[in-house]
Amino acid sequence: MAILDAARREALLSLLDDRSAAVRQALLAYFAGLGATAAPFLREVAHGRNRVLGRHAAWYLDELKFSDPISEFRGFIRSLNYELETGALLLARTVTPQLDVGRCCYALDSMATRCRELFAEPSSLRDKCRVINRVIFHEWGFRGNAEHYSDPRNSLLDQVINRRKGSPIALSLVYLLVAGRLGLEFEPVGVPGHFFVGSYDGDDVFFVDVFDQGVLRNAPEVLELLRARQLAPKASDLAPMPVREVLSRNCRHLATQYSAGGEMERAKMFASFVEEFEAAYIRNVT
Repeated sequence: MAILDAARREALLSLLDDRSAAVRQALLAYFAGLGATAAPFLREVAHGRNRVLGRHAAWYLDELKFSDPISEFRGFIRSLNYELETGALLLARTVTPQLDVGRCCYALDSMATRCRELFAEPSSLRDKCRVINRVIFHEWGFRGNAEHYSDPRNSLLDQVINRRKGSPIALSLVYLLVAGRLGLEFEPVGVPGHFFVGSYDGDDVFFVDVFDQGVLRNAPEVLELLRARQLAPKASDLAPMPVREVLSRNCRHLATQYSAGGEMERAKMFASFVEEFEAAYIRNVT
Protein backbone atom coordinates (compact mmCIF):
# COMPACT_ATOMS: atom_id res chain seq x y z
CA MET A 1 0.00 0.00 0.00
CA ALA A 2 3.04 2.32 -0.01
CA ILE A 3 2.14 3.64 -3.46
CA LEU A 4 -1.16 4.92 -2.06
CA ASP A 5 0.05 7.58 0.33
CA ALA A 6 -2.41 9.70 2.33
CA ALA A 7 -2.69 12.45 -0.29
CA ARG A 8 -3.34 9.99 -3.09
CA ARG A 9 -5.91 8.09 -1.05
CA GLU A 10 -7.76 11.34 -0.33
CA ALA A 11 -7.71 12.25 -4.01
CA LEU A 12 -9.12 8.85 -4.97
CA LEU A 13 -11.83 9.07 -2.32
CA SER A 14 -12.90 12.46 -3.66
CA LEU A 15 -13.34 10.96 -7.13
CA LEU A 16 -14.79 7.58 -6.22
CA ASP A 17 -18.46 8.62 -6.33
CA ASP A 18 -18.10 10.73 -9.49
CA ARG A 19 -20.59 9.35 -12.04
CA SER A 20 -18.91 10.95 -15.05
CA ALA A 21 -18.08 8.29 -17.65
CA ALA A 22 -14.70 9.90 -18.31
CA VAL A 23 -13.77 9.90 -14.61
CA ARG A 24 -14.92 6.31 -14.17
CA GLN A 25 -12.89 5.11 -17.13
CA ALA A 26 -9.84 6.99 -15.88
CA LEU A 27 -10.19 5.48 -12.41
CA LEU A 28 -10.72 2.00 -13.83
CA ALA A 29 -7.51 2.37 -15.82
CA TYR A 30 -5.66 3.73 -12.80
CA PHE A 31 -6.83 0.92 -10.49
CA ALA A 32 -6.07 -1.68 -13.15
CA GLY A 33 -2.56 -0.28 -13.38
CA LEU A 34 -2.13 -0.56 -9.62
CA GLY A 35 -3.24 -4.18 -9.76
CA ALA A 36 -2.95 -5.95 -6.41
CA THR A 37 -2.31 -2.67 -4.62
CA ALA A 38 -5.76 -1.33 -5.55
CA ALA A 39 -7.81 -4.24 -4.24
CA PRO A 40 -7.10 -3.76 -0.49
CA PHE A 41 -7.84 -0.03 -0.76
CA LEU A 42 -11.15 -0.62 -2.53
CA ARG A 43 -12.15 -3.38 -0.10
CA GLU A 44 -11.37 -1.10 2.83
CA VAL A 45 -13.67 1.57 1.39
CA ALA A 46 -16.34 -0.99 0.49
CA HIS A 47 -16.49 -2.03 4.15
CA GLY A 48 -16.15 1.48 5.56
CA ARG A 49 -18.65 3.71 7.28
CA ASN A 50 -19.50 5.77 4.20
CA ARG A 51 -22.08 3.57 2.49
CA VAL A 52 -22.20 5.73 -0.67
CA LEU A 53 -18.46 5.43 -1.26
CA GLY A 54 -18.73 1.79 -0.24
CA ARG A 55 -21.17 1.03 -3.04
CA HIS A 56 -18.95 2.77 -5.59
CA ALA A 57 -15.88 0.90 -4.34
CA ALA A 58 -17.79 -2.37 -4.69
CA TRP A 59 -18.63 -1.41 -8.28
CA TYR A 60 -14.94 -0.88 -9.09
CA LEU A 61 -14.01 -4.16 -7.42
CA ASP A 62 -16.59 -5.95 -9.53
CA GLU A 63 -15.61 -4.24 -12.78
CA LEU A 64 -11.94 -5.01 -12.19
CA LYS A 65 -12.72 -8.62 -11.24
CA PHE A 66 -10.98 -7.99 -7.90
CA SER A 67 -14.18 -8.91 -6.13
CA ASP A 68 -14.84 -12.23 -4.44
CA PRO A 69 -18.40 -11.79 -3.10
CA ILE A 70 -18.11 -14.52 -0.49
CA SER A 71 -14.84 -13.12 0.86
CA GLU A 72 -16.32 -9.63 0.71
CA PHE A 73 -19.23 -10.65 2.91
CA ARG A 74 -16.95 -12.47 5.34
CA GLY A 75 -14.83 -9.32 5.52
CA PHE A 76 -17.95 -7.30 6.26
CA ILE A 77 -18.88 -9.69 9.08
CA ARG A 78 -15.43 -9.49 10.62
CA SER A 79 -15.31 -5.69 10.32
CA LEU A 80 -18.01 -5.30 13.03
CA ASN A 81 -19.09 -2.20 11.06
CA TYR A 82 -22.65 -3.30 10.41
CA GLU A 83 -24.77 -1.09 8.17
CA LEU A 84 -28.04 -2.64 7.06
CA GLU A 85 -28.13 -1.72 3.37
CA THR A 86 -24.50 -2.55 2.74
CA GLY A 87 -24.82 -5.86 4.56
CA ALA A 88 -28.02 -6.87 2.76
CA LEU A 89 -26.51 -6.12 -0.65
CA LEU A 90 -23.22 -7.88 0.12
CA LEU A 91 -25.20 -10.88 1.36
CA ALA A 92 -27.22 -10.97 -1.87
CA ARG A 93 -24.04 -10.79 -3.97
CA THR A 94 -22.84 -14.09 -2.51
CA VAL A 95 -25.62 -15.69 -4.58
CA THR A 96 -25.72 -13.22 -7.50
CA PRO A 97 -22.19 -11.84 -8.01
CA GLN A 98 -23.34 -9.80 -11.03
CA LEU A 99 -26.00 -8.08 -8.92
CA ASP A 100 -26.65 -4.53 -10.12
CA VAL A 101 -26.27 -2.55 -6.89
CA GLY A 102 -27.16 0.69 -8.62
CA ARG A 103 -30.46 -0.73 -9.85
CA CYS A 104 -31.43 -1.87 -6.36
CA CYS A 105 -30.56 1.51 -4.86
CA TYR A 106 -32.40 3.32 -7.63
CA ALA A 107 -35.58 1.33 -6.87
CA LEU A 108 -35.33 2.19 -3.17
CA ASP A 109 -34.64 5.84 -4.02
CA SER A 110 -37.66 5.91 -6.35
CA MET A 111 -39.99 4.54 -3.71
CA ALA A 112 -38.73 7.09 -1.20
CA THR A 113 -39.14 9.93 -3.72
CA ARG A 114 -42.73 8.88 -4.41
CA CYS A 115 -43.49 8.76 -0.68
CA ARG A 116 -42.04 12.23 -0.23
CA GLU A 117 -44.32 13.51 -2.99
CA LEU A 118 -47.38 12.11 -1.18
CA PHE A 119 -46.54 13.28 2.34
CA ALA A 120 -48.81 16.08 3.52
CA GLU A 121 -47.17 18.03 6.33
CA PRO A 122 -47.79 18.18 9.15
CA SER A 123 -48.59 14.49 9.48
CA SER A 124 -48.03 11.87 12.15
CA LEU A 125 -45.64 8.98 11.81
CA ARG A 126 -48.64 6.64 11.48
CA ASP A 127 -49.92 8.77 8.61
CA LYS A 128 -46.53 8.56 6.93
CA CYS A 129 -46.58 4.79 7.39
CA ARG A 130 -49.88 4.67 5.52
CA VAL A 131 -48.27 6.57 2.66
CA ILE A 132 -45.28 4.21 2.64
CA ASN A 133 -47.72 1.27 2.64
CA ARG A 134 -49.54 2.74 -0.35
CA VAL A 135 -46.31 3.14 -2.31
CA ILE A 136 -44.60 -0.16 -1.41
CA PHE A 137 -47.55 -2.54 -1.27
CA HIS A 138 -50.02 -1.01 -3.70
CA GLU A 139 -48.20 1.12 -6.26
CA TRP A 140 -45.12 -1.12 -6.42
CA GLY A 141 -47.01 -4.31 -5.59
CA PHE A 142 -44.75 -5.84 -2.94
CA ARG A 143 -46.31 -8.73 -1.03
CA GLY A 144 -45.48 -11.64 1.20
CA ASN A 145 -44.78 -14.82 -0.74
CA ALA A 146 -46.97 -17.15 1.32
CA GLU A 147 -47.42 -19.57 -1.60
CA HIS A 148 -43.71 -20.39 -1.88
CA TYR A 149 -42.46 -19.33 1.52
CA SER A 150 -39.34 -21.55 1.48
CA ASP A 151 -38.00 -20.16 -1.83
CA PRO A 152 -34.54 -18.69 -1.02
CA ARG A 153 -35.22 -15.79 -3.38
CA ASN A 154 -37.68 -14.49 -0.76
CA SER A 155 -34.72 -13.71 1.50
CA LEU A 156 -32.37 -11.95 -0.96
CA LEU A 157 -32.81 -8.18 -1.23
CA ASP A 158 -32.16 -7.89 -4.98
CA GLN A 159 -34.54 -10.75 -5.78
CA VAL A 160 -37.24 -9.29 -3.55
CA ILE A 161 -36.92 -5.91 -5.30
CA ASN A 162 -37.00 -7.53 -8.75
CA ARG A 163 -39.86 -9.96 -8.03
CA ARG A 164 -41.84 -7.71 -5.61
CA LYS A 165 -42.39 -10.53 -3.13
CA GLY A 166 -40.49 -11.94 -0.22
CA SER A 167 -40.24 -13.11 3.36
CA PRO A 168 -41.13 -10.97 6.40
CA ILE A 169 -37.49 -10.18 7.09
CA ALA A 170 -36.65 -9.18 3.50
CA LEU A 171 -39.81 -7.08 3.11
CA SER A 172 -38.87 -5.40 6.39
CA LEU A 173 -35.48 -4.56 4.87
CA VAL A 174 -37.18 -2.85 1.93
CA TYR A 175 -39.45 -0.91 4.30
CA LEU A 176 -36.58 0.12 6.58
CA LEU A 177 -34.35 1.24 3.71
CA VAL A 178 -37.11 3.31 2.13
CA ALA A 179 -38.04 4.85 5.50
CA GLY A 180 -34.38 5.59 6.21
CA ARG A 181 -34.15 7.60 2.99
CA LEU A 182 -37.08 9.64 4.27
CA GLY A 183 -35.35 10.39 7.58
CA LEU A 184 -37.83 8.28 9.55
CA GLU A 185 -36.62 6.29 12.54
CA PHE A 186 -37.82 2.70 12.50
CA GLU A 187 -36.25 -0.44 13.92
CA PRO A 188 -36.13 -4.08 12.83
CA VAL A 189 -38.05 -6.30 15.25
CA GLY A 190 -37.51 -10.05 15.07
CA VAL A 191 -40.07 -11.92 17.17
CA PRO A 192 -40.35 -15.72 17.28
CA GLY A 193 -41.48 -16.92 13.89
CA HIS A 194 -42.11 -13.49 12.39
CA PHE A 195 -40.58 -10.10 11.66
CA PHE A 196 -41.91 -6.54 12.00
CA VAL A 197 -40.80 -2.95 11.53
CA GLY A 198 -41.15 -1.12 14.84
CA SER A 199 -41.67 2.51 15.78
CA TYR A 200 -40.67 3.57 19.31
CA ASP A 201 -41.45 7.27 18.95
CA GLY A 202 -42.49 8.51 22.40
CA ASP A 203 -45.59 6.88 23.82
CA ASP A 204 -46.93 5.79 20.44
CA VAL A 205 -45.22 2.42 20.01
CA PHE A 206 -46.50 0.41 17.06
CA PHE A 207 -45.38 -2.26 14.63
CA VAL A 208 -45.73 -2.57 10.85
CA ASP A 209 -46.62 -6.08 9.67
CA VAL A 210 -44.96 -6.02 6.25
CA PHE A 211 -46.09 -9.57 5.45
CA ASP A 212 -49.68 -8.38 5.81
CA GLN A 213 -49.52 -5.34 3.49
CA GLY A 214 -48.21 -3.04 6.22
CA VAL A 215 -50.99 -3.43 8.79
CA LEU A 216 -50.17 -1.33 11.88
CA ARG A 217 -50.40 -3.24 15.16
CA ASN A 218 -49.83 -2.26 18.79
CA ALA A 219 -47.82 -4.43 21.19
CA PRO A 220 -50.77 -6.43 22.63
CA GLU A 221 -52.00 -7.17 19.10
CA VAL A 222 -48.59 -8.46 18.05
CA LEU A 223 -48.34 -10.72 21.10
CA GLU A 224 -51.87 -12.02 20.53
CA LEU A 225 -51.12 -12.68 16.86
CA LEU A 226 -48.12 -14.79 17.84
CA ARG A 227 -50.06 -16.70 20.49
CA ALA A 228 -52.65 -17.54 17.84
CA ARG A 229 -49.82 -19.21 15.94
CA GLN A 230 -49.06 -21.42 18.94
CA LEU A 231 -46.00 -19.38 19.90
CA ALA A 232 -45.13 -18.14 23.37
CA PRO A 233 -43.79 -14.60 22.94
CA LYS A 234 -42.57 -12.33 25.73
CA ALA A 235 -42.79 -8.55 25.92
CA SER A 236 -39.00 -8.43 25.60
CA ASP A 237 -39.31 -10.02 22.15
CA LEU A 238 -40.66 -6.69 20.90
CA ALA A 239 -37.33 -4.93 21.47
CA PRO A 240 -35.37 -3.68 18.43
CA MET A 241 -32.96 -6.17 16.88
CA PRO A 242 -29.35 -5.12 16.15
CA VAL A 243 -28.25 -5.12 12.51
CA ARG A 244 -25.87 -7.99 13.25
CA GLU A 245 -28.74 -10.18 14.42
CA VAL A 246 -30.96 -9.18 11.47
CA LEU A 247 -28.34 -10.24 8.93
CA SER A 248 -27.42 -13.36 10.89
CA ARG A 249 -31.07 -14.38 11.11
CA ASN A 250 -31.45 -13.84 7.37
CA CYS A 251 -28.45 -16.10 6.78
CA ARG A 252 -29.98 -18.72 9.06
CA HIS A 253 -33.20 -18.61 7.04
CA LEU A 254 -31.25 -19.00 3.80
CA ALA A 255 -29.33 -21.97 5.18
CA THR A 256 -32.64 -23.65 6.05
CA GLN A 257 -34.24 -22.77 2.69
CA TYR A 258 -31.31 -24.01 0.61
CA SER A 259 -31.09 -27.17 2.69
CA ALA A 260 -34.79 -27.86 2.13
CA GLY A 261 -34.23 -27.44 -1.61
CA GLY A 262 -31.27 -29.83 -1.62
CA GLU A 263 -28.68 -27.13 -2.38
CA MET A 264 -26.33 -28.23 0.34
CA GLU A 265 -23.27 -26.21 -0.69
CA ARG A 266 -25.16 -22.95 -0.38
CA ALA A 267 -26.83 -24.16 2.81
CA LYS A 268 -23.38 -24.79 4.30
CA MET A 269 -22.14 -21.41 3.10
CA PHE A 270 -24.94 -19.50 4.84
CA ALA A 271 -24.61 -21.65 7.97
CA SER A 272 -20.92 -20.69 8.03
CA PHE A 273 -21.88 -17.01 7.82
CA VAL A 274 -24.04 -17.46 10.93
CA GLU A 275 -21.04 -18.98 12.70
CA GLU A 276 -18.88 -16.04 11.54
CA PHE A 277 -21.35 -13.54 13.00
CA GLU A 278 -21.37 -15.39 16.32
CA ALA A 279 -17.58 -15.67 16.43
CA ALA A 280 -17.11 -11.98 15.57
CA TYR A 281 -19.55 -10.99 18.31
CA ILE A 282 -17.77 -13.15 20.90
CA ARG A 283 -14.39 -11.67 19.93
CA ASN A 284 -15.80 -8.17 20.31
CA VAL A 285 -17.27 -8.66 23.79
CA THR A 286 -14.41 -10.63 25.31
